[in-house]
Amino acid sequence: MSRPLATSIAGTKLVVILVVLALLVALVTAGPTAAQSASSRIVTIRDAETENLVRRLAHPLFRTAGVDPGLVRITLIQNRAINAFVSTGNRLFIHTGLIQQAGSVRELIGVLAHETGHIAGGHLARLPDEMRAAMLRAVGAMLLGGAAAAASGQSGALAAGMLGGQASAMGEFYAFTRTQEQSADQAAVTYLDRLGWSSRGLESLLEKLLEQELLAVGRQDPYFRTHPLSRDRLEFAREHILRSRFADAPTPPGFEESFAMVRAKLDGFIDAPAMTWRRYPPSDLSAPARYARAIAQFRSGRIAEAVALVEALIAEAPNSPWLHELKGQILFEGHRPAEALAPYAMASRLAPDEPMVRLSHARVLIELGQPAQLRQALEELDATLRTERESPFVWRQVAVAQGRLGNMPQADLALAEEALLLGDPASARRLATRAEAALPAGPQRLRAQDLRNAAEPENRPRSGR
Repeated sequence: MSRPLATSIAGTKLVVILVVLALLVALVTAGPTAAQSASSRIVTIRDAETENLVRRLAHPLFRTAGVDPGLVRITLIQNRAINAFVSTGNRLFIHTGLIQQAGSVRELIGVLAHETGHIAGGHLARLPDEMRAAMLRAVGAMLLGGAAAAASGQSGALAAGMLGGQASAMGEFYAFTRTQEQSADQAAVTYLDRLGWSSRGLESLLEKLLEQELLAVGRQDPYFRTHPLSRDRLEFAREHILRSRFADAPTPPGFEESFAMVRAKLDGFIDAPAMTWRRYPPSDLSAPARYARAIAQFRSGRIAEAVALVEALIAEAPNSPWLHELKGQILFEGHRPAEALAPYAMASRLAPDEPMVRLSHARVLIELGQPAQLRQALEELDATLRTERESPFVWRQVAVAQGRLGNMPQADLALAEEALLLGDPASARRLATRAEAALPAGPQRLRAQDLRNAAEPENRPRSGR
């Protein structure tokens, strides 16, 4: 990449800092879409068991903080690094590495309590303004430095003015961030005390952050860089634990056991099977270890061995929807859909409020393809759409089921929903128009009209706004 010959080293540094700040402003203001476009390597995952655990931990914290859990959207990012963060619009992002590397469920609770403090405090709503202010202060310092250099005729004055302005602006910005972190810590321990939960997880997390200070920047986890640590924060947590009557309160029943199973599941699915077998050797007969080994066997193509391990776990915990779901997945992806139907049906009965479970059950029913099964699949998909209306994949499954039943207008309607979500308004308009012409008067025809209107060019959001 070429650069202007007149650009000085100091000037280049200033431009870089301003560009980085501008990018941060854009990402925080625009939300996750911009963040995802900034990095094609971001992978989100959906897992009913993991999502269920996070909700069980987070929703009591949200309610205690006066935050409606229904207004917070939680997204899991597949990444080994320890990290969690919030963005505008009450979006909470959690790296799978946070769960995989947490020493106990208390540490995960501590992170969730801290992030709840950010959400309840509206910190992200103010952060873009602080970023813009830092940029303006840096630009102002550059202009003042330029004026001083012009008056004195010394180029060194320009460099000193710019670098000093950068340091001052960034120092104020990071001071603002540290203040937010301290405020979120204070809110976190308040929420935990109100619930009667221990704050020791927050303390151990801060101790881990302290250890990160000794590492090279490239080896530090993102959580350290996005949640700057001060010794005062750790001292505050320790002093609070000394005062809190809930310091040694046990975690609510089932939390630790569920956490151990979820951590093992993520290890099994994300890490290489060889690593899973080293971490969970055959000598470890605990349920989480056998869970992880079953997944490793499945990923290695040993379907019979994987099923045997899962069935032994089901015999010990017959009411676990997650074990039945895993058995169904192993059989379905092992090309045995007829055998997968019963465990998926059981998982759906045991977890009727989990859309991902209902969706998986529907996929097996569609694969088997009998009219009664296709109609049942549509019932499952209808339940899924109560919370997953923005999922193109779910609408595609609806279209497949309707098409196999011969309901082509309904299939077109579902495909129009999918096309609009995928950013293909031309296809959405064509499919919605065709569905509208064939559907009888009623809600479905009205929905086709709405989709057709939404796909018209004059009604589409304009780029660049």
